[in-house]
Amino acid sequence: MDSPMAGYVLGIVGVGVACWTGLFFVTRKAFPKISFEFSNRLVSSAHAFVAVSLASASVQSWSCPVCPLASESSPKQMQTLAVTVGYLIYDSVCSLFEKQGKPDMLIHHIVSIVGLGAGLYYRKCGSEMVAALWITEVSSPFLHLRELLKELGIKDTWLNLAADIAFAIIFTSARMIGGPYLTYVTLSTPNPFLIKAMALGLQLVSVFWVYRILRMVKLKLDKWFSKSKRK
Repeated sequence: MDSPMAGYVLGIVGVGVACWTGLFFVTRKAFPKISFEFSNRLVSSAHAFVAVSLASASVQSWSCPVCPLASESSPKQMQTLAVTVGYLIYDSVCSLFEKQGKPDMLIHHIVSIVGLGAGLYYRKCGSEMVAALWITEVSSPFLHLRELLKELGIKDTWLNLAADIAFAIIFTSARMIGGPYLTYVTLSTPNPFLIKAMALGLQLVSVFWVYRILRMVKLKLDKWFSKSKRK
């Protein structure tokens, strides 16, 4: 990556860290009674909307959303990835202050930062990496909505069930339709080994989580219909 582009990318990452951190403090100030995790989930939801919007805007042709393959990243793709790296840095630091911090999530973020950072540094595989970002983030708002409803005291209602079902449908569709296609095209083109390994790893992890999520939804549906019959 040449010096002007490096400065541009680092600037976006820095601004991203500042903006996501600022948004977190704004939510803490505006809603002082909500929890630390609630504020962080609001920021995470905002990032998901921004990431999916930027990723969609960077697509060069919707007839082939992941084209051109194994090519030099476009400025829009670099911008999209840099914004997410900024968010991941913010969220990694944020996780250190959570009462119920999860080491696995911190490790996941660090691996993601390294992977996206490598893509930005070499300016390669922008189409594949942006597509992976779209697939992983499109269901995130519904994931966070489930937890936000719980903290608001909304439990065991049709709204909770609707949020669970919406999350399961979107997550499963993205990971089991878009995911396998992205994995196939990434493995079948001359991409760097790191990119291929990340694509395959993402798909294997996705299969595991789809199983867990569908099992969770089945249990909740059984519980819901059982409760309805008792009434």
